[in-house]
Amino acid sequence: QVQLVESGGGLVQPGGSLRLSCAASGSIGSIGVMGWYRQAPGKQRELVARITSTGSTNYADSVKGRFTISRDNAKNTVYLQMNSLKAEDTAVYYCNADTPFSRYWGQGTQVTVSS
Repeated sequence: QVQLVESGGGLVQPGGSLRLSCAASGSIGSIGVMGWYRQAPGKQRELVARITSTGSTNYADSVKGRFTISRDNAKNTVYLQMNSLKAEDTAVYYCNADTPFSRYWGQGTQVTVSS
């Protein structure tokens, strides 16, 4: 079992920045890819960014150049630095971790971009 706890969400003005964190605990040695997804009201959950255990990354087209995913394996934590935030980035952001057998999710953290 893997437990994921997100933090760092909140209210920010358009153009502002936020940094999300996700701390993993439990069977962390089995974790491979970690990522961030988001779900806006009335929409499906979508991939924002993900990172492998060796640091390879990929991003949704909508966040390329604005968001950066990183990972500290020593702290079992994955981060999402979000810059130049837009109203359309408003959503609940979920951390995810994949093991060879399961996919785990955090509880989600709300990000609201509004003036």
